[in-house]
Amino acid sequence: MPTEFLDHPTPVAFAHRGGPAHFPENSWRAFEHAVKLGYAYLETDAQATCDGVLVAFHDKTLDRVTDRTGAVASRSAKEVAAAKIAGTDPVPLLEELVGAWPDMRFNIDVKDWPAVRPLAELLRRTGAWDRVNITSFSAARLRATRKLLDRPVCMATSPAGAAALRSGIPGPMLAARFASRWVRCAQIPVSLATAPLIGRAHDAGLAVHVWTINDAKVMNSLLDLGVDGIMTDQTELLREVLLARGQWHPRAGEPA
Repeated sequence: MPTEFLDHPTPVAFAHRGGPAHFPENSWRAFEHAVKLGYAYLETDAQATCDGVLVAFHDKTLDRVTDRTGAVASRSAKEVAAAKIAGTDPVPLLEELVGAWPDMRFNIDVKDWPAVRPLAELLRRTGAWDRVNITSFSAARLRATRKLLDRPVCMATSPAGAAALRSGIPGPMLAARFASRWVRCAQIPVSLATAPLIGRAHDAGLAVHVWTINDAKVMNSLLDLGVDGIMTDQTELLREVLLARGQWHPRAGEPA
């Protein structure tokens, strides 16, 4: 089973979309800032252009965060490259992000169907199997991605998996189901992060990561509950909280 993605000391700090509290979301500057802070895990999104190029971009359309409009899937890579996030920052290619920091781990949300096959091809080209966790709000997209991969990678629960944990089914009864789907973590909103659910997830062999937490008090309460990771826009704040608790675990080679 794939475990390498999760072999970093916990709790894990995820830079959600790089950390948009400091720089535009999913921009090179945001990711670079998180790397400089010592983050070992970057969270991002996968959308594909009409010519099959993966970009680190959350929305289906360019409208909300760039100076261009239209669906990403209807634009060529060249057209998307001309868009500027917040009017200033280029949209990163996902393959270039993965290649820029060979020691970083990437939590990749497959946002739409056109991204499924290009993501499998990207992992095949880069060999980044052990550095990624694949997640999606669509169980069907996760299933389709899994079928295209040459070998297991770490995956997060689908909404159906989270619902199974929420239902109260004992964790050990779910463990085999999750293992057969390469699922090694439950990534959930704070509304689901209760002590019983965290316990069931752990009993099922899953790490628990909670999104997207930007308040120090909530961060501390979740860490007290025993979550294994927190995703945040406020990358500097989460680092401060973890440092104060003696739980900041920077990636190898970075100062503690």
